[in-house]
Amino acid sequence: MKLFYLAFAGVLYLASFAGDAFAQAADHYVTIQLKSGPVVIQLLPDVAPKHVAQIEALVKKGEYDNVAFHRVIPGFMAQTGDVKYGNMEKNFDASQAGTGGSDLPDLPAEFSKTPFVRGTVGMARAQDPNSANSQFFIMFADGSFLNGQYTVVGKVVSGMENVDKIKKGEGQNGEVSNPDRMIKVTLGKK
Repeated sequence: MKLFYLAFAGVLYLASFAGDAFAQAADHYVTIQLKSGPVVIQLLPDVAPKHVAQIEALVKKGEYDNVAFHRVIPGFMAQTGDVKYGNMEKNFDASQAGTGGSDLPDLPAEFSKTPFVRGTVGMARAQDPNSANSQFFIMFADGSFLNGQYTVVGKVVSGMENVDKIKKGEGQNGEVSNPDRMIKVTLGKK
């Protein structure tokens, strides 16, 4: 009977722990307001805790508001998040957009086995795998060639139809003239 009680108490403890972990993971959402409507992203702190913490810190400071989708390649991805040169109301510089980050430090890669599929949100970086900072991209389609090469930080859970409407780039590298922007970015589901 004593062994049964200990086993039962252990199950209750594990269930309590799992419930807490689920509740914490459920709190990691970002809503991006686009001109076509909202996009809700579930961030994945269990996959990339440092990157998720940095994104959430930038959202809390309002750094992503009015930042352009400076690089959008049809059938591939839409890239945004350059808070240094991409804010279309403060500091937008089309020639520099995509080369900046934020005042926070660059992050070490947090590669995982989470695949890049339609709706996956990944961190943009330079050639150095440890150079991700504030920029991220949303996949329009599967991109298995990115698996294990870029950090996955989240997934779109609603509003992918609004991501599909982001203005596409015309240039060879997906550069967008008069780009769409993230109008407002907030923590939580809206």
